Amino acid sequence: MKKATLFLALFLGFIPMLNAQWTSPGNGTTYNIDDLIEVSEGCVVWNESNQQYRIENDVTISANDKLDVNHSLYFGNNVTLTIKGSIDAINTDDYYWLAFSGNSGVNGRIRLEDATGPCVFRRCNITQLDGIQIIESEAVFTDCHFHTFRCEQQSAVVNCMNCDPVFNNCEFYSNEGAAISSPANGQSSPQILNCQFTNNVTSNANLPQINLGIGAQDSIRIVNCTIEGGGHDMSGGITIADLMNTGDTKILLKDNIVKNNRYGYNQQGYNLSSVIVGNQFIDNNLETNPMNGGSGISVFGMNENNKAVIRNNMITGNLWGITVINAADVDLGIEDDWGNNIIHDNGHITNYGMDFTYFDLYNNSANNIMAVGNYWGTTDIQEIENHITHQNDDPNLGLVNYIPFLENDNVSESNTTSFEVWPNPVSDGSFTLTLENAMPSELVIYNVNGQMVKTQRIDNQTNIINVESLGSGVYFVEIRDISGKTVKKLLIK
Repeated sequence: MKKATLFLALFLGFIPMLNAQWTSPGNGTTYNIDDLIEVSEGCVVWNESNQQYRIENDVTISANDKLDVNHSLYFGNNVTLTIKGSIDAINTDDYYWLAFSGNSGVNGRIRLEDATGPCVFRRCNITQLDGIQIIESEAVFTDCHFHTFRCEQQSAVVNCMNCDPVFNNCEFYSNEGAAISSPANGQSSPQILNCQFTNNVTSNANLPQINLGIGAQDSIRIVNCTIEGGGHDMSGGITIADLMNTGDTKILLKDNIVKNNRYGYNQQGYNLSSVIVGNQFIDNNLETNPMNGGSGISVFGMNENNKAVIRNNMITGNLWGITVINAADVDLGIEDDWGNNIIHDNGHITNYGMDFTYFDLYNNSANNIMAVGNYWGTTDIQEIENHITHQNDDPNLGLVNYIPFLENDNVSESNTTSFEVWPNPVSDGSFTLTLENAMPSELVIYNVNGQMVKTQRIDNQTNIINVESLGSGVYFVEIRDISGKTVKKLLIK
């Protein structure tokens, strides 16, 4: 009987260990990691053997309380750090690590839920967790690296629900799932600025690297980012969709490079309105069956309120250049506002592997499309016509008006700084760049594959640009300033 009583006591004593967790009192206290070691009853510990600050059981920072992360923090098995108050994880010297360091089972995770204060992460390496949830919370991530997430409990590294998180100068790479997502039944408008996405969706699930649902009142902005695939043929670039007809989503997609994915950008559903300007959609051709995707840009409208204005983009090397499906309303350039898009060399093998067919623009809708003032890789009207599928090929489709078209690929936005390069072609390793108006500018040179090969600050009206390190071939010189950008072709012999 004594043995049984002892056994029962031991068993009952073990139960709190299985369900151990700590919740702050919610009285306006600010805690750092050392404070949590003192008050969390063993949920946060210093591990001498690993020389790590570790969270071994669930911790909740209640509303009105704050966590000041002053050390790297490692997560044990199946542990959740929940923030209902606020958090500062800011490092000005090095990087804090927020990382899983368990042995087996489900990895740790971070949950920002109805936070009463801002949640700020700056200069953090966030790795091997099982996901970050942001629910109705103000969150800003700056100069953070997200990599090797497992994503067993959710489909993305960061899931956003009814919030507008900011990601600035962040990197997402080699994660099992998508990088950033939002659900179909919530409203979120993430601001994704100056970020790098590389080789995400390593599980090769049917997901894009950025996978967003209905937008909130503000616009979804994806600006000056690179979204590059890692060879996984089911991993796409960007999808923004409203399949439930419950939102009114506004989108700005500007100055991004989207390359080597299953597809580039997919806009699908109801009541989406996008401005797509200054992007490069290059070699998004990993889809093995062209009937299942491979577009540089795809706009699939469930109604005509799915709209896209497309200007100053480079779209090349994709299985399909631009596809317009069902009831979408797409503007590729009108007489008073030319498109200035470069669209060429998009296509795939057809006729049972016998022929390569160009599909630079496929109007698979009954709507007419204005596509004035674009460059199609040629000045031969019949050849341009052969690269566009529309009413002339099938009377059930809408007509594409692509005349007048650009006769070269000198693409420029209106009201931007004019410049000249000479000599062109270059034969002696340098050229002179002359600005119409001398103002601080950035010079960027791309090769024909869209790869950035040279950058340089420009301060003078006349500048000598050294290109000795560049091989012979065709390049694109871009000047960016406060008014926009201008692009011209450069030939190096």
